[in-house]
Amino acid sequence: MHDHHRHDAHGLAETEADNLELYWVGAGVLLSLIAGLLVFDPLLKLIIYGLGYLLIGGEVVYRAFRNILRGRVFDENSLMTIATIGAFAIQEYPEAIAVMLFYRIGEYFQDKAVDRSRRSIQALLAIRPDYANLQKDGEVRRVNPEEVAPGDLIIIQPGERVPLDGIVVAGKSMVDTSALTGEAVPRKVQTGEEILSGFINTGGVLTVQTTKKFEESSVAKILNLVENASTKKAPTENFITKFARYYTPLVVGVAVVLAVVPPLIIPGALFSDWLYRALVFLVVSCPCALVISIPLGFFGGIGRASKSGILVKGSNYLEALNSVDSIVFDKTGTLTKGIFQVTELNPAEGFTEEQLLEAAALAEGYSTHPIAKSILDAYGKKVSKEGLAAYEEFAGQGVRVVADGKTIYAGNGNLMIKAGIKFIERGNLGTVVHVAIDNRYVGYLRISDELKTDSAAALADLRELGVNKLIMLTGDNQSIASQVAKELQLDEYHAELLPQEKVSKLEEIDATKEKGNLVFVGDGLNDAPVLARADVGVAMGGLGSDAAIEAADVVLMTDEPSKLVTAIRIAQRTRNIVWQNIIIALLVKGIVLVLGAVGLATLWAAVFADVGVALIAILNALRVLNTRFLTPAAS
Repeated sequence: MHDHHRHDAHGLAETEADNLELYWVGAGVLLSLIAGLLVFDPLLKLIIYGLGYLLIGGEVVYRAFRNILRGRVFDENSLMTIATIGAFAIQEYPEAIAVMLFYRIGEYFQDKAVDRSRRSIQALLAIRPDYANLQKDGEVRRVNPEEVAPGDLIIIQPGERVPLDGIVVAGKSMVDTSALTGEAVPRKVQTGEEILSGFINTGGVLTVQTTKKFEESSVAKILNLVENASTKKAPTENFITKFARYYTPLVVGVAVVLAVVPPLIIPGALFSDWLYRALVFLVVSCPCALVISIPLGFFGGIGRASKSGILVKGSNYLEALNSVDSIVFDKTGTLTKGIFQVTELNPAEGFTEEQLLEAAALAEGYSTHPIAKSILDAYGKKVSKEGLAAYEEFAGQGVRVVADGKTIYAGNGNLMIKAGIKFIERGNLGTVVHVAIDNRYVGYLRISDELKTDSAAALADLRELGVNKLIMLTGDNQSIASQVAKELQLDEYHAELLPQEKVSKLEEIDATKEKGNLVFVGDGLNDAPVLARADVGVAMGGLGSDAAIEAADVVLMTDEPSKLVTAIRIAQRTRNIVWQNIIIALLVKGIVLVLGAVGLATLWAAVFADVGVALIAILNALRVLNTRFLTPAAS
């Protein structure tokens, strides 16, 4: 409970800070208007403009000086500060204010686009167990999981999350393992078997003897992996920062040369004249159009993506989608539907498909297992339980029922062997349920997780877009994985992996990639560490777990793999438009800078050129929102 309050308070504080910043900028604009329109005394004008400037751009000036002290002399903050202080020095106050205001607007767009992409990992803490029921001296106490020592006994009630790894010493139950394995089928646990923290107990009461301290338990390891993985990520640097790193020293250098050299070498040249020209040059050099249009281009791309059901959490991730070397997919719920259903009915000689399905439905009528549910869904009729005389469940094997005087067995090969029934082993693709009536083999049903309808087309499109390698990682068994990999023509696959193994496997793949970024696409809670570790983590948002969505950089809200193709296309279009803006802006800038240096461009002509370029760039950036370039599969 306390955690929630803390997060809420944090969110409120942040909103208040944002609002305060808006009020300050608004007040700065108001003061500047008053100074420009109503105040005529030069000194008072300067003071009011100065106050307005500090309200609008104080933070930028502060950041510039802080970065200079840290040794980062030439970034976009110092470029803005030098240019605007230059404008103040030549008494062009409105220009100084306008430049800073434009810059703050550009920053605002950028912040909105990036939208606190990383702090969201907090939501993963939902899998952290809040308590453990410790059994000591004949009584049960609710304690913090960190207080439980290895060897202690804990009680896990139905519906509770397993707090620590251990061995079941009493009771049997079904556990939902999807938090760790991502697999939908619950697992049966009984006395003597291992149970991992993070599982959810869905059946009876379990008594567990713990084997590890909380810090060493599975759930703590996953939390740790996610938190550390985020620090390993090196997000693409904003272009403007890279650009300013080279552009600023160049411009400042040229300005200094303009101010100092001509008075020394040109007879009769006045230092004050050339200082004025140098400052004009500095003001003109301020890359306003770039500052606005680059974030706006990315913001438009992010907006366009969200219209297509793709949530991109930052412009750096949109940029990173332009150079993808390898895409690694989770299987269940990502390439497949994650819903189990009967995909094959194979009656033995002398029986029909209807008889096989009816016998299986009769046998599974009492079970709550997802496999039983898929058989009952396929049967589609109500199972009559009137003639049922006996019902027996065999752990991990299947069931035996006596109905209308007939004995029906339904389960895996081990159950058939136990009952002494001859059957044909059918390999391991999906789950096979064999059925027998009165010692006669009736046939088998295959229950499997279907591929998503657009998986194959999406993967073909990704190859066309120039993706080098398509790889699958899964916790599922080898034979199912090989079948899926073959059907989708994947380059490689790795099966039977635990969450921590997925991370190390991803790191291996990362080390062998040629160039470009590594993208991971997943949907389960167990995918969160891998999503955070990849260059770009993509989560399926419709059915995906909250933690995966929180840890990801891109979320596909419709659960369709083909949306990844759309996302890459939007990223490419955004990049093209951003580069068009950069080239237009630099070209016009270059011309005006030359004219300014030789004294042909007045400051306001330069400002007009700058604002004009900014408008062209903004209108061009809005083209990202055009819808006609999507893939056929996605549109």
